[in-house]
Amino acid sequence: MKKVLVIGYVWPEPNSSAAGTHMMSLLKAFKSQNWQVEFTSPAQKTEHMENLEDNGISSQVIALNCSSFDEYVTAYAPDIVMFDRFMMEEQFGWRVDKHCPNALKILDTEDLQCLRNARHEAHKGNREFNHSDLHSDIAKREIAAILRCDLSLIISSYEMQLLSNVFKVDNRLLHHLPFMVALDALPTQTKSFEQRQHFMTIGNFRHAPNWDAVLYLQQIWPLIRKQLPKAELHIYGSYPPPKATALNNPKTGFLIKGWADNAYTVMEDARVCLSPLRFGAGIKGKLLEAMIMQTPSVTTTIGSEGMHGELPWPGVIENDPERFADAAVALYQDPLQFLNAQKNAHSLLSAHYDKAQLAANLINKIVAIESNLIQHREANFTGQMLKHHTMRSTQYMAQWIEAKNK
Repeated sequence: MKKVLVIGYVWPEPNSSAAGTHMMSLLKAFKSQNWQVEFTSPAQKTEHMENLEDNGISSQVIALNCSSFDEYVTAYAPDIVMFDRFMMEEQFGWRVDKHCPNALKILDTEDLQCLRNARHEAHKGNREFNHSDLHSDIAKREIAAILRCDLSLIISSYEMQLLSNVFKVDNRLLHHLPFMVALDALPTQTKSFEQRQHFMTIGNFRHAPNWDAVLYLQQIWPLIRKQLPKAELHIYGSYPPPKATALNNPKTGFLIKGWADNAYTVMEDARVCLSPLRFGAGIKGKLLEAMIMQTPSVTTTIGSEGMHGELPWPGVIENDPERFADAAVALYQDPLQFLNAQKNAHSLLSAHYDKAQLAANLINKIVAIESNLIQHREANFTGQMLKHHTMRSTQYMAQWIEAKNK
């Protein structure tokens, strides 16, 4: 039986974040091959984390900067190691290379953190983002991790192009893998236009783009409320801080709801999903959930990026706050526009998010690289060079910290 080791940045929380949902999809795809899968993380366990054992996945807590991992990984002897975000590859990649050199190394980027960070800095500086913003220390670290791995999973088509055209990463090291949706499990019927009411948005409050979107909605919502005085905006998300709950205002219909027991239920109850994201990366789980529950959405160029290709968006894309508000009101009031958005959602899910096809493509890619691993690595000389030089500093720093801790 093939053995897979996943090293997580955090424990998966599929009800809290799109990253958690995506991780569980990956774990289940590996399990569907009858592979043995073990999930590990140095992070603290949380109240909202998935029960991995219920999915036939074993788990283990590991420590940073500690040789106990060397003993653990040697004993487990994985055939495949997947790192959850580049920080985990930095921490544990050299140890895997040393003790399990023949294990295929996969990096699940979730989204390009260097892109999200660069856009955040541009937003804070109140200026347009450009590619020169990407030339940061985070980018150097993240691209180096991609090059050191045998395969990196890239969730957005935009980020695939960015890695290829701007950073000149060999496409043989990359695999486009958006969110995987089980099309045969999609609801055949959801609440009608007349059965739905109010607006909603959802997202982990700890995620900076989500929190910024909530602040931006404070500017947009009065423009909507002026035209729809009885409408409400329901804002859901895990880990709301006091600064978020303080924004709750029943008089204006701006309601901080916090944790949602079922994101799909609250999405279906709403007539329109609002997602005015001003920076970020990857693709957006809330907008995919809106498609699944046939809830039209109004979002920005950043929100829709890498999600729909040449197909029409299931709602409206607007960047100007006044036009965003007007589009939201029109979608809220027009049954025909609402139904057209629902049709677009169905077409988009079928074309780009078919779990069966996406999972099969991923497994085929892994098997193909495994069968030709030596030649695959020889073709990536830059990655081999980075292993030889760059990781030495990380290795020795980790060993120094361990010695100091003793």
